[in-house]
Amino acid sequence: MFTGIITDIGAIEATEQRGDLRARIATNYDTATVDMGASIACSGVCLTVVDKGPGWFAVDISAETLSRTAQGAWNTGLKLNLERALKLGDELGGHMVTGHVDGIGKVVDLMPEGDSQRVTIAAPADLAAYLAPKGSVTLDGISLTVNTVEDVADGVRFSINIIPHTAQMTTFADLAIGRMLNIEIDVLARYLGRMEQLRHVR
Repeated sequence: MFTGIITDIGAIEATEQRGDLRARIATNYDTATVDMGASIACSGVCLTVVDKGPGWFAVDISAETLSRTAQGAWNTGLKLNLERALKLGDELGGHMVTGHVDGIGKVVDLMPEGDSQRVTIAAPADLAAYLAPKGSVTLDGISLTVNTVEDVADGVRFSINIIPHTAQMTTFADLAIGRMLNIEIDVLARYLGRMEQLRHVR
């Protein structure tokens, strides 16, 4: 489990196609404290550390993960939002995040709003029921609050605000229209949606 509070910005140094895609990720983490087999969220995707050295760790990315995450997300040179797994007793500063991507969104509008930036994201229609104003959402691993939600013909659009601190501490400093984002809906919304689905079946 994670909280959606980013603690490092990593970068993909190299990739190698094996049975799966192996990515070597540069990090500021003290990798001596990172166990082999540990989970690290990489731009919202929970991945397992399979190799490591001073200033880097490696993960294997399956075909399933590649198919469900933002296109181009694993290219060499790309920056990644990193978060180590939550430990018992850690502060829960964001919300409960699993590191499982529910869909891909696209930035369709950026608007300055005070010192912040309002970002509008287009998302698939099957996520619409799980997005609510003032609810939580995870974008590329970042815990954020939904401002507005609008159902549209080809899906749903929702907006969030990026404050300067969030931009500085994440890959959202260079957010641009057209960028694809990994979306994870709130875990409570996921379970409530499943309960509602089953209620109608019976």
